[in-house]
Amino acid sequence: MKRFALFLFSGSVALIAGCSGPESPETVLEDYMNEWKEDDYNGMYALFTEETKASITEQQFVEQYGKIMRDIEAENVAVTLPAEEDVKEDNEQTSRLPFSVEMDTLAGPVSFEKEAVMKLEETEEGEAWLIDWDPSFLLPDYGEGDKVRIQALEAERGRIFDRNGSSLAVNGSALEIGVNAGAIDEAGKASFAVLLGVEKAFIDEQLGQSWVQEGYFVPLKTVSEQNKALIQKATAIPGVTSAAKPVREYPYGAAAAHLTGYTGEINAEELKDNEGYAQGDQIGKRGLEQLYEEQLKETDGVQIFIDKEKAEPVIIAKTEPQNGQDVTVTINAELQKMLYEQYEGDPGTASAVDPKTGHVLALVSSPSFDPNAFALGLSGEQYTALQDDPKQPLLNRFAAAYSPGSTIKPVTASIAMKAGKLNPVEGKTITGLQWQKDSSWGNYRVTRVSESSAPVDLESAIVASDNIYFAMAALDTGADQMKEGLSSFGFGEDNPFAYPLRESQISNSGSFDSEILLADTGYGQGEVLTSMTHLASVYGTFLNNGSLMTPLLLADAEPSVWKKDLVSEQQIASIQNGLRGVVERGTGRPANIEGLTISGKTGTAEIKSEQGTTGKENGLFVSYDAGNPAFVLALLVEDAAEAGGSRAAAEKAGAFYTKWMTYNK
Repeated sequence: MKRFALFLFSGSVALIAGCSGPESPETVLEDYMNEWKEDDYNGMYALFTEETKASITEQQFVEQYGKIMRDIEAENVAVTLPAEEDVKEDNEQTSRLPFSVEMDTLAGPVSFEKEAVMKLEETEEGEAWLIDWDPSFLLPDYGEGDKVRIQALEAERGRIFDRNGSSLAVNGSALEIGVNAGAIDEAGKASFAVLLGVEKAFIDEQLGQSWVQEGYFVPLKTVSEQNKALIQKATAIPGVTSAAKPVREYPYGAAAAHLTGYTGEINAEELKDNEGYAQGDQIGKRGLEQLYEEQLKETDGVQIFIDKEKAEPVIIAKTEPQNGQDVTVTINAELQKMLYEQYEGDPGTASAVDPKTGHVLALVSSPSFDPNAFALGLSGEQYTALQDDPKQPLLNRFAAAYSPGSTIKPVTASIAMKAGKLNPVEGKTITGLQWQKDSSWGNYRVTRVSESSAPVDLESAIVASDNIYFAMAALDTGADQMKEGLSSFGFGEDNPFAYPLRESQISNSGSFDSEILLADTGYGQGEVLTSMTHLASVYGTFLNNGSLMTPLLLADAEPSVWKKDLVSEQQIASIQNGLRGVVERGTGRPANIEGLTISGKTGTAEIKSEQGTTGKENGLFVSYDAGNPAFVLALLVEDAAEAGGSRAAAEKAGAFYTKWMTYNK
């Protein structure tokens, strides 16, 4: 039992010390309260009248009423004893003493007033005032034959909705199938074990838990209510039954799994770090469920009531349940699902961002997993299979940072133009497929895909994705101004997005330690890294008058500018023309959809351990519909060399835009 403090507030009853005869009834009542304070139910029982003792044995009293006080977690009991004028003497053998009690319980405060009947009786030690006790001295309205019940009042976890009110995470129900202890024989256990795919020893182990008594329901597996075949077969086994269980449901399944995350039973480590939880509680494990745990978390209520044999139950204390808060995010769930489907299980990630508001409309990671399976409870074998899958379905790719490849080139151009080091309409004469600044570079050269027969201006450089042009632009800008320019686009800074993303970096050291690194960074190699959400946000600058909006996840968050005046209106026009040209006549042609005006930039990022070596290629495509730029889409396909590198990304984007156009008609 939780130890409780007992406060006695005596009235003005005059107690005359040293007089002969029995202690006063007031003193005996105070002694009773002190025994209560000390948790001494034997001591309390010793102060009862013979009539009381005849109705209940000492053992019954100690066990029954001690348990009640422990169960309701009574503490801070305060008792007010009577003032002298409140004492009522019926006769020389009977006195009535009013008292009041206040206490805290697990269901809230309880207070009541009672009148103790004190009787003068003959004992072995002589006459003594004793208490004519009844159960209502402990709890109001409690009488013989009544039962004290504690009932949990379940609250509901907050739900997660997308911007249009579609459900991303809601409260549903499943079935727990298990056995009634003592009602299943060995043959039944064997059959049930085969059905569940477990060893019979597992069932015996669960039935052998300390809390299990005969007739108790012992749950063994949580299954979807839709799994009717398994439920029917299981419950046909004598002793096997089922019970409803609330579970979290994720209607968009794997398409949004890395975004929503899932809930699970809190573990020992999480119990240490989180207040207000108890063993067996559910807690957000990943994604939005974990990110917004504080808002989503529900608080169950509880009530203590007296269950009477021949009357309605009497509630003596009640704490109302508090449902968790619903959370609405900026995500468009249908857009999210449609993007995810384009991957068909291929590894990659995509993000869509509204350039005017910063609202993040999609956060896709592929391949993925079914969060509903986690909510129901995965077996160790199932989880190991996910962990060992070479495609890493448990890896959240949209939270990672990647080399942007050639998709960084419009950013390099913006920085160079703002620094006054690049005139977008002035052509650069570049010969051959390879170039180096001077002999100090040794054997290292920048390579481009195709030669040009005319001076290269910004628009043609973007369309042809000319590595040499952008390497020159970065070198002309210089290390300091290039670093400052990338910082102005948010590289090397904490991203203000609510969902934790890996910081986009300028380089491993945060600066440019060599001219080669600076040149490589200009065309998207080097050590520059970015998340797809940041990359999509950066491209939003070219659609928002040079302002980079703060990426937002909560639908009710107020849009705000993160960075401003990054590029002028005239410079934006040159970049936009180049981006449209990429799709019309360049590497982005797979996304040139009739009825839309898709503009964008492809990129291929070679991931290698050091210069001069080869590695796997990631294909990227950052795009938007110039006719209706509702969002910028940054899409990446991992290890895409065999699928055509950046072409694979452009093809997936093109397929998406075609379906999205049809969906919105």
